[in-house]
Amino acid sequence: MSAYKDGKPTEEDAKILRIRITLTSCNLKSLEKVCADLIKGAKNENQPKVKGPVRMPTKTLRITTRKTPCGEGSKTWDKFQLRIHKRVIDLQDSSDDVGK
Repeated sequence: MSAYKDGKPTEEDAKILRIRITLTSCNLKSLEKVCADLIKGAKNENQPKVKGPVRMPTKTLRITTRKTPCGEGSKTWDKFQLRIHKRVIDLQDSSDDVGK
């Protein structure tokens, strides 16, 4: 005997899927805008649980190089850095609603 009515799973027994979206960018404004759009869209679809955006530590890539290519002249240095921002959004929903 089946535990389901008519052999089909009910809404309570639908499998819950966990989706993790990781966003990375060098431009902070665009990253925050995309995060806000994703969360706004998920809440419009009546998703039960949306966690985030969780701000992960910013990676800073630094390069120090000499200004003169030949090595002559005064010893002056240029310092460059690239910041990489990261956000994580977690979504939990049933397998039926994920396709939407």
